Amino acid sequence: MTTYGFHASHEQIAPSRLLADVQAAEQAGFAMAMCSDHFAPWSARQGHSGFTWSWLGAALATTSLRLGCVNAPGQRYHPAIVAQAAATLGEMFPGRFWVALGSGQAMNEHITGDRWPTKDTRLRRLEECVHVIRRLHAGEEVTHDGLVTVDRARLYDRPTEPIPLIAAAISAATAARGARWADGLITINQPLDTLREVVAAYRDHGGRGPLALQVHLSWAPTHDEALAVARDQWRSNVFAEPLSLDLPTPEHFDIASSDVTDASVTAAVNVSADPARHVAWLEEYAALGFDEIYLHHVGQDQQAWLETAATAVLPALAG
Repeated sequence: MTTYGFHASHEQIAPSRLLADVQAAEQAGFAMAMCSDHFAPWSARQGHSGFTWSWLGAALATTSLRLGCVNAPGQRYHPAIVAQAAATLGEMFPGRFWVALGSGQAMNEHITGDRWPTKDTRLRRLEECVHVIRRLHAGEEVTHDGLVTVDRARLYDRPTEPIPLIAAAISAATAARGARWADGLITINQPLDTLREVVAAYRDHGGRGPLALQVHLSWAPTHDEALAVARDQWRSNVFAEPLSLDLPTPEHFDIASSDVTDASVTAAVNVSADPARHVAWLEEYAALGFDEIYLHHVGQDQQAWLETAATAVLPALAG
């Protein structure tokens, strides 16, 4: 049976407000939550970008939800630091934290001043980071020389239960590669045929563990309002690779998205004023075999959406 969670978008909402939102999501009936891990928003209109790891400690301490985040080790984050941060949360909140690891986007990673590598190099770097993190979580002293360098690192506080390391992938090729090392897969809403390809690539290459999906949606009392919210907040997020991975700043995304059509927005965001339509979309995703689906209302005000989810969406999905 598919379990439904709440997505907390650090790019769109201040961390103090987002903490209240995830607490409200638990009260609304969501069984779990996840969040992004950005240094910059996708657009100046979004205008936020709190530090995920600080927020996760507060969210885990003030809810009973299982939580996770998407993280890109290797440039902005040294893998030993990711291992330490995850291990601390795992030690404090056993069985309630997971992390999805991906190859990253230039908009977050360029701040180090290092060259932004090619996609293949980023994937090889990610795989090295996964190897380092697993060894550190196992209690080893790690020295590593490669695309990342580690010198005699050891964690002294480790999780009491293994922390799932999930592969974050959008394409079938990346999902197949992630199957080599991951404890599960997470992707985002795309056309159903594309999602089938991503799931099949992961499973056919030996991928184990749960399948998770993050769904971008926009709900409002009228369709026009829902579309306006999606257009304002998420039109910068409609681009395919390599543009979505290589643009360096929110200003670049705002310029690139200035002529995005409503059709492009609704291809990336499920837009409807009808809760039943959202339920139908979610049931289609669940039928593809996703064990966990995280709902991301792309508006900055979550209150009305959470009330609608509590009364008209989650009960229908459970029924």
